[in-house]
Amino acid sequence: MTLATIIRGARVVTPAGVTTCDIGIEDGKITALAARLEGAGEVIDASGLIAMPGGIDSHVHISQPSGPGIEMADDFGSATAAAVCGGNTTVLPFCLPEEGQTLRAAVAAYHDKARGNCRCDVSFHLIVKQTDPVTLGQDLPALINAGHTSFKVFMTYQGLALSDREILDVMAVAREQGALVMVHAENEDAIEFLRDKAERDGNTGPQFHARTRPVPVEREATHRAISLAEIADVPLTIVHVSNGEALAEIRRGRQRGARVFAETCPQYITLTADDLDRAGFEGAKYVCSPPPRTTDDWGAIWAGITGGDFELFSSDHCPFRFADPAGKDAPGARNTFRNIPNGIPGVETRLPILFSEGVIKGHISLQRFAAITATNHARLYGLTTKGAIMVGMDADIVLWDPELKRPIRQKDLHHGADYTPWEGFEITGWPVRTILRGQTVMQDGALVGTPRGGHIARGAPEVTL
Repeated sequence: MTLATIIRGARVVTPAGVTTCDIGIEDGKITALAARLEGAGEVIDASGLIAMPGGIDSHVHISQPSGPGIEMADDFGSATAAAVCGGNTTVLPFCLPEEGQTLRAAVAAYHDKARGNCRCDVSFHLIVKQTDPVTLGQDLPALINAGHTSFKVFMTYQGLALSDREILDVMAVAREQGALVMVHAENEDAIEFLRDKAERDGNTGPQFHARTRPVPVEREATHRAISLAEIADVPLTIVHVSNGEALAEIRRGRQRGARVFAETCPQYITLTADDLDRAGFEGAKYVCSPPPRTTDDWGAIWAGITGGDFELFSSDHCPFRFADPAGKDAPGARNTFRNIPNGIPGVETRLPILFSEGVIKGHISLQRFAAITATNHARLYGLTTKGAIMVGMDADIVLWDPELKRPIRQKDLHHGADYTPWEGFEITGWPVRTILRGQTVMQDGALVGTPRGGHIARGAPEVTL
């Protein structure tokens, strides 16, 4: 057998188990797994390293419209550079139509933004923010059939939030077309009630972003989203679950037979609402929705991770520059939390945080890590050639050094933001080589080669994980 590449001697994490073996690669595919392989143009010595399936971050925001005068810190070049340096080989950004733009036109614009600029593979989720006949009757079915088989609806944010009836109408299309609905579950009316009260009382600092989006806001919307999905008879994913009470609603829904999947993120096991209460304007660095909660909620989220309640661990990468009037320091942001752009960067730090806090500290196994960071994402979102080290799959492989120790530092990162919420956070275990379809795209923290990522059309969601 003649192979293009052999990865030799790594501990290989596969769906069947963890074993030390060689990986053979030809034409961008995994063609062999064996104790010893010979005959290759390139042999990568991976002794002492762990071979993981390339990370799939199925919740990222890149080059997304963010309001008048506000600019997201990452384009597709910088975001995917950060992704591969953090051990990812595929990301799934959201496609948000601009005001007055059709969904189909928005998708075409996103393809133009991404084309030729991506260092990893990408595939777009859709955001449905209007339910007119053209969107639901023409654009959405056509885009689903073209491989955009998942879309997100919001229960919060002015201009994005849909009514219950509108959500049901969108879910009906998902049922007809075999697509998957993702839901941002927070109650917009309750948030507006609390925001207005806070501002009347003069409570306008960044910390009041968290205090006006308390746990009941998320818990109620989670229950309602699941109930709507039961009425429409569709599966759904509740994204960025931040606390134990919302997770309990998901468990109860599953007990009733609801087909509901759950995602959480690094901020909900490492940051707290107190981070938004830092001196001066520093708290703005941590403004995201849902906000970080408490250390007690860390425990509830960890219980969900270790107990199998969460199928997905994503970043919700949504980067803005801090020292920038087009970013966190937007006009009026220092006057009221209402004007601080929502979101934090995290695509490059997602995997190292979970590896260090989860695998190294003994909370989860290597196989569980691979499942919630890659394999489940691929299966749930129809990436049929991604997410696992198996013969016939894309050779998307990341080599990890489980003994490499260093803190997260902004100066080492590749995203377009000018800060990281995890500055100084100590990590044990870093990705040291990222391989995309058989080609090395990152080695020892440095980018290799030119952008070679492309857009992946997806198949039907696998809703029986």
